[in-house]
Amino acid sequence: MEPIIETQKLTHIYSVGTPFEHTALHEVDFCAYPGEILGLIGHTGSGKSSLIQHLNGLLKPTSGKVLFEGKDIWADPKQIREIRFQVGLVFQYPEYQLFEETVYKDIAFGPRNMKLSDEEVDQRVRAAADWVDLPESVLNRSPFELSGGQKRRAAIAGVLAMRPKVLILDEPTAGLDPRGRENILDTIRRIHREQGTTILLVSHSMDEIARSVDRLYVVNDGMLPYHGTPGEVFAHGTQLREMGLDIPKVTQVAQQLHRMGIPVDANVYTMEDAVRSILALQGKGDGLC
Repeated sequence: MEPIIETQKLTHIYSVGTPFEHTALHEVDFCAYPGEILGLIGHTGSGKSSLIQHLNGLLKPTSGKVLFEGKDIWADPKQIREIRFQVGLVFQYPEYQLFEETVYKDIAFGPRNMKLSDEEVDQRVRAAADWVDLPESVLNRSPFELSGGQKRRAAIAGVLAMRPKVLILDEPTAGLDPRGRENILDTIRRIHREQGTTILLVSHSMDEIARSVDRLYVVNDGMLPYHGTPGEVFAHGTQLREMGLDIPKVTQVAQQLHRMGIPVDANVYTMEDAVRSILALQGKGDGLC
């Protein structure tokens, strides 16, 4: 299978030729495949934001390439606007970007910029609202009257209404309470399940990443030292901690039990896997009272 989006030797240097010159990305090779949920983790300042802003052309590489469906997105700079319709980016705290008089108008902003007919815009607005579980009753309300979670979903709907093939979400659960975080994650899973959209999920939460993605990349000092399945990446727990990251809490518990002599799988990374590992010990008397 060919990647839907990838980078080849992507390098980005800020403030070239000045005392503030800084290499944010260094020869990064990255790819996402159609229909997968991909994770991106890294400490603040690691290069995560610089990387995702290259994927829809908000930043231009100093060197290297960004390919969408096999084509260099900068081969024709006039087409960058079209790339942004295909690769949707939802920034952290996207509710701060809401600005229209009504939720309907906010969601419709992107489709109207695509020069779609009023009928098509209306259909997309209502479909996007449905995908994120926003009831029709809120569409004519001011977005500033909504709850924090509803604002977040309205902002995501505004990007979904453009029907992107790739959806990038930068810390989509940041600042929400536990119920709000779970609602947003459920929304993301539903979008993936029903639309088949390729999703790139950027998060500081190892637990969210572990139970949400098919693969993930670690970003550190502008490079990608590890990538693979959650299990493969979180097996590098010592190295991740040295980078200022961590492993899922359930993995930490499993590893502590293993050190105590209880033969549970030390490499579980979701609660479901941990429960299965512990239940497998029942009846064997292996380390259990």
